[in-house]
Amino acid sequence: KNVATIAMKRKEGESANSLMYRFNKKVQQSGLVREVRRRQFRSRPQNKGQRRASALYRADRREAFEKLKRHGMA
Repeated sequence: KNVATIAMKRKEGESANSLMYRFNKKVQQSGLVREVRRRQFRSRPQNKGQRRASALYRADRREAFEKLKRHGMA
């Protein structure tokens, strides 16, 4: 894993707002925020059991829908 470390030291006589501005600029330039947002909703790959259970569920729902369709209820 790549972990970005951004450290800032306050310059002599520098205001807190100026320090925050420099820090935010450095974070934006590093692309860290974009990377975190990209990874935020990444789903983990399903294992074989989960894939099989999902496929069986879809097949069952498809069959139930087809049955309703044949009886004119869908």
